[in-house]
Parts: sequence; C-alpha cells; structure tokens
Amino acid sequence: MSAMPHAVPGADGADVNGWDAEAAGIGCQPGCTPWPPALAERYRALGYWRGESLADLLVMAARRHGERIALVAGEVRWSYNQLLAESLRLARGFAALGIRPQDRVVVQLGNQPEFFSVIFALFRLGALPVFALPAHRRLEITHFCRHAQAVAYITAPRLGGFDSHALAHQARAACPGLRHVLMAGDSDCFPTLRGLPSAAVAPLPPAPAASAVAFLQLSGGSTGTPKLIPRTHDEYFYTLRESARICALTDQSTYLCVLPAAHNFALSSPGTLGVLWAGGVVVLADDGSPGTAFELIRRECVTITALVPSLVPVWLAAAARAGDQLASLQVLQVGGARFDPQLARRVVQEFPAVLQQVFGMAEGLVNYTRLDDSPRRIASTQGHPISPDDEIRIVDDDDQPVADGEIGHLLTRGPYTIRGYYHAEAHNARAFTPDGYYRTGDMVRRTTDGDLVVEGRAKDQINRGGEKVAAEEVELLLMTHPGVHDAALVAMPDAHLGEKSCAFVIRRDPALRAVDLVRFARGAGVADFKVPDHIEFVDVFPQTPVGKIDKRALRVRIAEQLQTTNSALQG
Repeated sequence: MSAMPHAVPGADGADVNGWDAEAAGIGCQPGCTPWPPALAERYRALGYWRGESLADLLVMAARRHGERIALVAGEVRWSYNQLLAESLRLARGFAALGIRPQDRVVVQLGNQPEFFSVIFALFRLGALPVFALPAHRRLEITHFCRHAQAVAYITAPRLGGFDSHALAHQARAACPGLRHVLMAGDSDCFPTLRGLPSAAVAPLPPAPAASAVAFLQLSGGSTGTPKLIPRTHDEYFYTLRESARICALTDQSTYLCVLPAAHNFALSSPGTLGVLWAGGVVVLADDGSPGTAFELIRRECVTITALVPSLVPVWLAAAARAGDQLASLQVLQVGGARFDPQLARRVVQEFPAVLQQVFGMAEGLVNYTRLDDSPRRIASTQGHPISPDDEIRIVDDDDQPVADGEIGHLLTRGPYTIRGYYHAEAHNARAFTPDGYYRTGDMVRRTTDGDLVVEGRAKDQINRGGEKVAAEEVELLLMTHPGVHDAALVAMPDAHLGEKSCAFVIRRDPALRAVDLVRFARGAGVADFKVPDHIEFVDVFPQTPVGKIDKRALRVRIAEQLQTTNSALQG
C-alpha cells in the first residue's frame, strides 16, 4: 500500500473529474442548522477553527509518524501509513460504487481497525458516516437508514456474538434508498470491504470543506428514537486538539479503547481520534472486563483509558490483585453517566493512576477535571469546559439564572456545540433557546471555582451504565402490544449500572405476564439495553396536579420497593 495520498488538484472547489464544489460538501448540509456568520467568524479569528478537515488529521499524522504504529487489535498492528493507505483505497472503492459527497452511510462496526479505515475514507470522500452502535438492532438501524436517507450500510458479519446478516437483509428490505450493504469481514451474502475496487478506479472529489458537516452522531434522546447530531470538521477538530492538550497526550501516549469506538466519549474526549492526532497508539479491546483490559494494559504499556461508572467497581476490585499489570497506566478517565462522589474518592485513594472526570455530550459541550487539580476537586466535581468561549447558563424552570451553588438546568452554546439536530425542526424549537443555547437536560450546580457538579437529569431518560434510554421510545413500543393499555418507563437505582429501567404497565389483558412483554420488546428488534429490566403491573398511574403521569412518584415507589426487598434479603 502506498504511504501517502496523491495530490488532489482543484481542492479550492473547482470542477475536477466531474466533481463540483457543491457536491464536495462546501456549504451547509440540508437539514442542518448553520452557524451564525458572526460567531463563525469569531471562532476562526480566535484560532478555534483552522480550516482543517478530519481527513487532514490522518494525512498530517501520517506525515509526522509514518511507520509508527497507529492501531493495535489483537495481532493486527497498522502503522499510520497503512491506515492512511487503506482509507484511501476504501474512499476510491466507495466512489466507484457511486457514493458521493454528502451522501449518508450508516456505519455499525465494533472495536476493529476497519472502523477507522471506513470513517477516514468517508471523511476524505466528503460522505457522512452515521454512527450506529454494535448494540443497535432492526428498529434503530432501519430508523437511521430512513431518517438519514442513507445510501449504504456498513457492518461486520458478527458484532459481539450477534450475526448481523439477518439485520442487514431487514435494513435493505425496509429502506428502498439503501443501495449498498458492505461487510467488514467474510460474507457469502454481501460484498465485502476487501472486495472493493482498488487503485485509481475512480477519482476522488476535492477534499471536503472544513465548514461542512463531517458525520452524524446519535443523541441520548428523551423523546422517541435517537436524534441525529451533525458535527462539522472544523468544530470537531477543535475539540480533539484541545482535549489532547488538556489530557497531556503526546506521541508516547497509548490509549486503550474498551468502550464502543463510535461513542463520542471514546471517539473524541480525547478518545481514539485525539490520540491519533497526537501521534500515539490506539489499542482496541473487545470488552472492558479486567480480564481483557489489564493484560492489554500490561502488554501494550497503555497510558490512558476511559470507563463508564458501572465498570469502575469491577476495576477497583481487580486492581487490588493486579500486581504490576497497571504499572504503565497514568490516567483513568470516567464519564458517560453521573459518577458517585464516594466511588470517585475510592478511585483517587486506591487506583494506581490519576482520575480524570469527563462530563460531556455528543451535541457538544465537554468538561474535564484537570490532571493537576487537587484530589478533592477531582473526586467532587466534573470539571470545567474545554473552551473559554463555552457559554454556560444554569437556570430555574422559568429560565431565570440561579446563583452559584444552586441546582438548575444546564444550557450551553459555544464553538463546538451544535445549533440544531438533523431534520428535526419541531424538536429544535424545544431543545434550543431563540438565542442558540442548547437545553442539555442535565441538572447541575456550579462551584465557586467554576466547576460543574452533575446532580441528575431533567429529561425523561434513563442512563443505564452510560447507555441512554429514551423513556418515550420504550413506552410507545410497549403500547403497541395488544394487551397493554398504557405504559410509563422510569429509572430505578442499581448498584452496578447506576440506573436500570422499570416499566409500569396498565394491562388490557389481565393474563399478560412480564415475560411476554420482554419477549415482545426483543422480538420488535430493539437494542437489548432498551428492553425493560423490570416490569410492574398497576391499575392506575399517579398523576400530577395538571393531570400528567407523576413519574417522580413512580421512581420513589420502585426505589422503596427495591430497598424493602434488599433489606429483607440482608436480614
């Protein structure tokens, strides 16, 4: 494979080989809210946005680091040159299939090298990856394909033990616009990435504009199926550079990726892309168990990794008997869900690496505790934002500011927080203020030092070990069962995951059992983490004074029920 890409004439947007500037993604993707010109100019003037695309990131890294290792997955070790060459081969192969700039491509891959060669190929082509997670199933994948009007779906034959061939057939049958299904691995049913045309079969278009949308991520969502989040090259690249600086990454850094690679946390905080920008090594793990991760940390001399809170107790217990397996580890990041302060203090005191709390969202805003913060500050806060131009408002229910130390709704805007979801005009009117602040749905307070402390969620959402479950989506699914009259999904406490889901259900059919609803939800093709963990049948729902379902009362009810059960078991 060649080490470097060929020069691309016409990168200024002139017509080249039949490609034109509009097709190359110069300008705003339809369905996306543009940045106000004055703010965009300000962010450029301040040097936040430098006119660099995510395709440039890999080219620059390969120029600096060439034959050094970029990716490790099992016995596979790709250099920067190999990753660049493979991404260019795929970009030309995708172009030969007719995938064009601004086309949407649903990517559902695990922690494997092909995830990176595929997304960098799409970045270079100017097509937009839509980042699905390995846990997603028919309901989500077909929604993404339809809503994004995707022209292609790229997956692997097996994802975490799940055979994805049937899912791929279902997606193609349900989405007439889906012209291509490609497999990253051997398949008798679908074309493979390995079999794409190589060499210069198809010319590449001009490189995408840095102001163009680079990809679509998934929201945690509190209403219906996940919304799509448009991120541009310029603003996302800014978060990578600054995250790498805040996290003190260098070309000697080695990052262990145990979370799904498509998660925003694992991708950019600083994540795999931040490490590649710094010239370090990304080690890909199949899972986050200590049995898998600790040996990789020892073997590859890992210096930094990231966990969701539900993994922390397991790692703490295993670390006590890990010997020198963790000797190289310098930083343990924890984020993706609220982190209990008592558990954070245990990490600070017991774990052989510096704890760094990370609080952010795929829509933009990211906060870090800094590596030189005091142990008290690291254990008790979620840090402060990346940028001095991250604007924070903490307000009451009437959108009036609250004083420091008081809990309120977190609103934010800044140089990397989106201005609207993709093709979601009605939702955008609720999710954003008229002056462009994003309503995060988080309840926070600000300390006198300017750090944020997350106190909970205002949105109707369950955070199940870092996986976000929109209550409305599951409720609507359960209510399609003929034996269900009404359903209400709430969070219930869980010592391991932080929260699990409990569905309160009013039956039409008195013979309906909990196991029937669980089978029904799984059969509907929903991701396993969205299937209710517990089901309670009730005759009526408690109501608020204005006649809405009182979910607070339901949360209290199930929490007290669990406490009573646990007390009986311990007694």
